[in-house]
Parts: sequence; C-alpha cells; structure tokens
Amino acid sequence: MEVRIFKPTKTAMQSGRGNIKSWVMEFEVTSPSIPDRLMGWSGSSDTMRQVKMAFKTKDAAISYAKKNGYGYSVHMEKIRRIKPKAYADNFSTNRIAPWTH
Repeated sequence: MEVRIFKPTKTAMQSGRGNIKSWVMEFEVTSPSIPDRLMGWSGSSDTMRQVKMAFKTKDAAISYAKKNGYGYSVHMEKIRRIKPKAYADNFSTNRIAPWTH
C-alpha cells in the first residue's frame, strides 16, 4: 500500500495557523468512487481512503510507514512568505501610485 505524508495548508475559512502544525499520513486511492444511482452519493469499496493519521514530526510519520511496510511519498510544505504591512503605508509619500478612493 502507498501512503502520502504531507503537512496540510490552512483552509480559506481559517484566519489562524493553529491546526496545521502536525504532519498527516493518508492512504492513496486504490479503487475509483462509484456514484449511487438513487441518492447520487459517491461510494467505494476502499475504506482506507477514510483513514488520516496525524504525527507531530515528519520523521515519526516516515518511521510508522516503514514499520508497517507501506511505500511512502513525502510532500514538503510550502514556506509562506509574509509581507509586513502597515495602515500608515497607504498615506506614505513614497507610494508608486497615489492613494485614492
């Protein structure tokens, strides 16, 4: 079985970065999802796609995958660059374009 190890990004509905500190291991999809004819829900015989495990470090997730004989791929996290901003910069004399309403 193949697993994917990654650090999740925050959703668009979150303003904080509190729930993205752990590394997640999830199983790769092995069978396609089949829509139910009556309800329209999608179902599958693959129950491992529902399993997501959280680890404090990337090394802990890798060692768990090796210990259980899973093939794994690690997706590195993207570093977020924060550009410092201040409200006073809107009224600075060094602006490229004039500030208007």
